[in-house]
Amino acid sequence: MTLLKRYVLRLFISLKYITANVVDRNNGRIVATSSTVEHSVKQSLECGRTCNAKAAAIVGEVLAMRLKVEGLDQGQGNGIHVNVNKEVEKKGFKNRTKVWAIVNGLKSNGVKLILDDNENDSCRPNFH
Repeated sequence: MTLLKRYVLRLFISLKYITANVVDRNNGRIVATSSTVEHSVKQSLECGRTCNAKAAAIVGEVLAMRLKVEGLDQGQGNGIHVNVNKEVEKKGFKNRTKVWAIVNGLKSNGVKLILDDNENDSCRPNFH
Protein backbone atom coordinates (compact mmCIF):
# COMPACT_ATOMS: atom_id res chain seq x y z
CA MET A 1 0.00 0.00 0.00
CA THR A 2 1.41 3.38 -1.02
CA LEU A 3 0.37 6.47 0.90
CA LEU A 4 -0.34 9.74 -0.89
CA LYS A 5 1.36 11.69 1.88
CA ARG A 6 4.46 9.52 1.87
CA TYR A 7 6.97 11.98 3.33
CA VAL A 8 5.93 14.01 6.38
CA LEU A 9 7.79 16.64 8.40
CA ARG A 10 7.69 16.06 12.16
CA LEU A 11 9.01 18.59 14.67
CA PHE A 12 10.13 18.23 18.28
CA ILE A 13 10.66 21.46 20.19
CA SER A 14 11.70 21.74 23.82
CA LEU A 15 13.14 24.66 25.77
CA LYS A 16 16.69 23.50 25.00
CA TYR A 17 16.51 21.65 21.68
CA ILE A 18 14.85 21.65 18.27
CA THR A 19 14.68 18.54 16.10
CA ALA A 20 13.13 18.18 12.65
CA ASN A 21 12.59 14.79 11.00
CA VAL A 22 11.26 13.77 7.62
CA VAL A 23 9.48 10.43 7.98
CA ASP A 24 8.72 7.95 5.19
CA ARG A 25 5.22 6.82 6.15
CA ASN A 26 5.38 3.75 3.89
CA ASN A 27 7.90 2.06 6.17
CA GLY A 28 7.90 4.30 9.26
CA ARG A 29 11.57 5.26 8.93
CA ILE A 30 13.21 8.64 9.40
CA VAL A 31 14.87 9.49 6.07
CA ALA A 32 16.51 12.77 7.16
CA THR A 33 16.96 14.59 10.44
CA SER A 34 18.51 17.74 11.85
CA SER A 35 18.75 18.91 15.43
CA THR A 36 20.35 21.47 17.69
CA VAL A 37 21.58 18.47 19.72
CA GLU A 38 24.10 17.66 16.97
CA HIS A 39 27.59 18.90 17.71
CA SER A 40 28.09 20.49 14.28
CA VAL A 41 24.82 22.44 14.52
CA LYS A 42 25.26 23.34 18.18
CA GLN A 43 28.72 24.82 17.49
CA SER A 44 27.27 27.37 15.05
CA LEU A 45 24.64 28.60 17.54
CA GLU A 46 24.65 30.84 20.55
CA CYS A 47 21.50 29.45 22.13
CA GLY A 48 22.56 29.65 25.72
CA ARG A 49 19.90 27.85 27.73
CA THR A 50 17.18 28.13 25.10
CA CYS A 51 16.90 27.80 21.35
CA ASN A 52 15.29 30.58 19.35
CA ALA A 53 13.90 31.09 15.86
CA LYS A 54 17.41 31.60 14.46
CA ALA A 55 18.36 28.13 15.66
CA ALA A 56 15.14 26.75 14.15
CA ALA A 57 15.99 28.32 10.78
CA ILE A 58 19.43 26.69 10.84
CA VAL A 59 17.84 23.32 11.63
CA GLY A 60 15.57 23.81 8.58
CA GLU A 61 18.54 24.71 6.35
CA VAL A 62 20.61 21.71 7.48
CA LEU A 63 17.61 19.41 6.95
CA ALA A 64 17.15 20.85 3.44
CA MET A 65 20.79 20.12 2.57
CA ARG A 66 20.47 16.56 3.85
CA LEU A 67 17.29 16.01 1.84
CA LYS A 68 19.08 17.24 -1.30
CA VAL A 69 21.96 14.82 -0.69
CA GLU A 70 19.44 11.97 -0.37
CA GLY A 71 17.62 13.16 -3.50
CA LEU A 72 14.42 13.69 -1.52
CA ASP A 73 14.13 17.49 -1.65
CA GLN A 74 11.15 17.08 -4.01
CA GLY A 75 9.66 14.20 -1.99
CA GLN A 76 9.87 11.95 -5.06
CA GLY A 77 7.57 14.31 -6.93
CA ASN A 78 4.84 14.41 -4.29
CA GLY A 79 6.53 16.85 -1.96
CA ILE A 80 6.99 16.70 1.78
CA HIS A 81 3.81 17.28 3.74
CA VAL A 82 3.60 19.46 6.82
CA ASN A 83 0.56 20.49 8.82
CA VAL A 84 1.73 23.71 10.44
CA ASN A 85 -1.44 24.28 12.45
CA LYS A 86 -1.14 20.81 13.97
CA GLU A 87 2.54 21.36 14.77
CA VAL A 88 1.80 24.75 16.37
CA GLU A 89 -1.05 23.22 18.43
CA LYS A 90 1.22 20.39 19.61
CA LYS A 91 4.15 22.67 20.43
CA GLY A 92 2.16 25.55 21.89
CA PHE A 93 1.34 28.91 20.39
CA LYS A 94 4.55 30.50 21.72
CA ASN A 95 6.61 28.18 19.47
CA ARG A 96 4.85 29.15 16.22
CA THR A 97 7.78 31.37 15.19
CA LYS A 98 10.16 28.41 15.50
CA VAL A 99 7.82 26.16 13.48
CA TRP A 100 7.58 28.74 10.70
CA ALA A 101 11.34 29.35 10.80
CA ILE A 102 11.94 25.65 10.09
CA VAL A 103 9.35 25.63 7.29
CA ASN A 104 10.80 28.80 5.74
CA GLY A 105 14.34 27.41 6.03
CA LEU A 106 13.28 24.34 4.07
CA LYS A 107 11.35 26.31 1.44
CA SER A 108 14.09 28.87 0.88
CA ASN A 109 16.55 26.04 0.21
CA GLY A 110 14.44 24.51 -2.55
CA VAL A 111 12.55 21.78 -0.69
CA LYS A 112 9.08 21.15 -2.11
CA LEU A 113 6.75 21.46 0.87
CA ILE A 114 3.02 20.88 0.76
CA LEU A 115 1.23 22.73 3.54
CA ASP A 116 -1.72 20.68 4.70
CA ASP A 117 -3.50 23.55 6.44
CA ASN A 118 -6.00 26.19 5.45
CA GLU A 119 -4.74 29.25 3.62
CA ASN A 120 -6.55 31.35 6.25
CA ASP A 121 -3.87 30.47 8.74
CA SER A 122 -4.29 32.47 11.92
CA CYS A 123 -0.95 31.18 13.26
CA ARG A 124 1.13 32.31 10.28
CA PRO A 125 3.36 35.24 11.14
CA ASN A 126 3.38 38.29 8.89
CA PHE A 127 6.70 38.30 7.02
CA HIS A 128 6.72 41.27 4.65
